[in-house]
Amino acid sequence: MDSPLNQVTLEVDSPERMKELGRRLAKLLRPGDLVMLTGELGAGKTTLTRGLGEGLGVRGAVTSPTFVIARVHPSLSGGPALVHVDAYRLGGGLDEMEDLDLDVSLPDSVVVVEWGDGKVEELTDDRLHVLIHRVVGDTADAEDDRRTLVLNGIGARWADADLSLT
Repeated sequence: MDSPLNQVTLEVDSPERMKELGRRLAKLLRPGDLVMLTGELGAGKTTLTRGLGEGLGVRGAVTSPTFVIARVHPSLSGGPALVHVDAYRLGGGLDEMEDLDLDVSLPDSVVVVEWGDGKVEELTDDRLHVLIHRVVGDTADAEDDRRTLVLNGIGARWADADLSLT
């Protein structure tokens, strides 16, 4: 994996705050951006993407595209479309991803790929990789909504971006 040029760690304590973080992150995004989301099942990847969709002002409810692999949410305000991909069931790396024509969508859209590690990095040198970790330990329980997010801005596009999202 490339070395991050810009890295920020954030904490969230509820699904509502995860969605709000997505809305704030959407303000940084522009056509051509690739966002990779990594985290275990239930970590909050789709919740974050819902916030991105709200922040980008796209049409349609953002839900997990696990069984359709990819969903396109057109903009309601003349901004970029949101292309939401779940690569969980795709095992063939970029070859299998090519069938989705993400390289065609990327210049005009914001492309968000869940489970994209090792599958989409070759699409662009510039990407935002968001790792979502559940809080674990003696004080955490199954109902704990706390998450730690590590935002890695990779490439020149993200070198000076304010990823603190304040």
